[in-house]
Amino acid sequence: RKVADGLISGARAALESAGAGHDLVEVPGALEIPVAIRMAGEAGNWEGFVALGCVIRGETTHYETVCNDSSRGLMLLGVERGLSIGNGILTCENMAQAEARADPLAMDKGGGAAAAALHLIALSRRFRGIPSRGGAVPDDTDILVAAGASQPRTA
Repeated sequence: RKVADGLISGARAALESAGAGHDLVEVPGALEIPVAIRMAGEAGNWEGFVALGCVIRGETTHYETVCNDSSRGLMLLGVERGLSIGNGILTCENMAQAEARADPLAMDKGGGAAAAALHLIALSRRFRGIPSRGGAVPDDTDILVAAGASQPRTA
């Protein structure tokens, strides 16, 4: 849980510093992340998504399947459906690598994934003709990213 908490903390910090609201949705594993994002994308309530998770190599080839298929699923959602997704699913050889990459005070891959999602949201707005006053995220319209029910969904 330490890795997941680090990824979430980094992503939240990046989203909140940009003024973006967020919802946290948990799924059983990395393979379920693209499915959940597709369902949320079809609902149409969010402008972007931050996919967070961690796959650590084990003794079987299941690692390659999970890594490749979760990444491919996210890429297809972005390319074919135009969803703005920051991919923060870590693929690591061991727990030490995962902890370093998830730590918001170290490599901060959760924050990086959130920043990528925000950048794609800004590009999507630009291409749709929604005006921006500058910065990675336009500040003149609300941003919806996939937060608990008690948190605002817009910035």
